[in-house]
Amino acid sequence: MICLHSSAKINLFLYVTAEREDGFHDLFTLMTELELGDDLEFDFKAKEISVQCSHPHVPEDNSNLAFKAAEFFISSLPLNSVKKHSNRGVGIKINKRIPPGGGLGGGSSNAACVLKAMNEWYDFPFSNSFLMEMGRKLGADVPFFIQGGNAIARGTGEKLDICNVFLPYYILLVYPGFSASTAAVYKNVDLALTKNRKFNNNALLNICKSDGRLDIKGYLHNDLETAAYSLYPELKAVKDKMADFLHETIFMTGSGSSFFVLFSDYSEAENAYKNVSRQWKTLGMTPEKRIFLTAFAGCEN
Repeated sequence: MICLHSSAKINLFLYVTAEREDGFHDLFTLMTELELGDDLEFDFKAKEISVQCSHPHVPEDNSNLAFKAAEFFISSLPLNSVKKHSNRGVGIKINKRIPPGGGLGGGSSNAACVLKAMNEWYDFPFSNSFLMEMGRKLGADVPFFIQGGNAIARGTGEKLDICNVFLPYYILLVYPGFSASTAAVYKNVDLALTKNRKFNNNALLNICKSDGRLDIKGYLHNDLETAAYSLYPELKAVKDKMADFLHETIFMTGSGSSFFVLFSDYSEAENAYKNVSRQWKTLGMTPEKRIFLTAFAGCEN
């Protein structure tokens, strides 16, 4: 039995730089892993691929991205690896803590976790770079989770640059209890509005790759917020109420629907967590809401 942690992520900044001919969008975004995540268990004695998940709204059939990752990996195996491990099956159990549909990358993280676990089981037939190529065919964020850490992603997410940012923060992370459609949000993006903000992305990339002392709090931004709020006014209402209640700047991650706030002091973060927990009805969140107090993965605060 192999057990692996499958981290969530947030986008500390996200710029939509262009719409592509294939209908997708080019991005410039800083993604970073969180301590918050799912736990996956792998049973390689299984004779076929199966997925079990603790969350009732996550599919357990071949539409699950973890299932697709396992299928893709096995179909890509060289013949000598297949002969050595004749079962060619895996039972995957997902203890889900990352809210599905919250913009936190749970499905992509699970898929990356599957690829890494299977690569280990089959005695590393594939390099890390090849796993990332496989991941790109499963989802735009999968290569990031294979690489891990902090990275600036460009294009549709296929260009990754390791980023040495300064992250001495605790994170209040709030999933309001309802999801936002990634496809719908991107379709609703008005590039004329996103271009109104002048920003030198190359300069920021150079800073992030340099000495790691950039305080990211002054660079938080998300071009997708306007598009998401026009489709889901209830999202904007939650954000505004949280901002009024906490007296802090609130940011959406990814295409929504989760929000985050950064705190340099743990006691302040803990108080905010307790206050939001008490006030969730007033804030307009549904009973399915999730509130987390977490930190950036690998950071010592």
